[in-house]
Amino acid sequence: MTTTLITGANKGLGFEAARRLIEAGHTVYVGARDAHRGREAAERLGARFVRLDVTDEDSVKAAAEFVRADAGGLDVLVNNAGIVGARKSVGEVTGADMVTTYDTNVFGVVRVTHAFLPLLEASNAPVVVNVGSGLGSLAATSDPSRVEFHVTALDYNSSKTALVMITAQYAKAFPAIRFNAVDPGYTATDLNGHTGTQTIEEGAEIIVRMASIGADGPTGGFFDRTGPVVW
Repeated sequence: MTTTLITGANKGLGFEAARRLIEAGHTVYVGARDAHRGREAAERLGARFVRLDVTDEDSVKAAAEFVRADAGGLDVLVNNAGIVGARKSVGEVTGADMVTTYDTNVFGVVRVTHAFLPLLEASNAPVVVNVGSGLGSLAATSDPSRVEFHVTALDYNSSKTALVMITAQYAKAFPAIRFNAVDPGYTATDLNGHTGTQTIEEGAEIIVRMASIGADGPTGGFFDRTGPVVW
């Protein structure tokens, strides 16, 4: 059986991805910083709950130890937890704003990945999926014909750009692990006040697909629903 951990899985894309992967036979650990919401979500899904705050080193280490003791290993890690950032114009964004956004969207991914690497390396077919955004794509945000061109968010967009590079670096350093970043698309979630044009089910599709690729799947790429994306 495949053991999977999804961060930020008590709602939105993480919750839907967990639901779909459980349907596919995965044992899923719902990672959430709020214990009440996390346990409630896990009960609804038929999943396991693990308290995990990606901005807290001790919380991340404790989560890794819990999964090791409870499951004995980990096959799939989905780094889904993220925040929208300061919601300020570019000129108003401060260094402190950047640190806050990066602490979750970038450093949080590194904290979690670092803590769970020993468990992933022990798996026969380890996979890591980093949930990014088209707003982090240099190609998309430079093309006036794309919707991403018209969205300016210094902290959020650049954090998702950094996430793609982090993914690529991990993929080269750990060739036995399938590391990929994905763009769910403009999905209606709490992150955008449910203004997205896609449903949760549509947005979760690429997360589920890349979480299920196995040992022969691609690595080091950036994917959306249509396939590999020119970054």
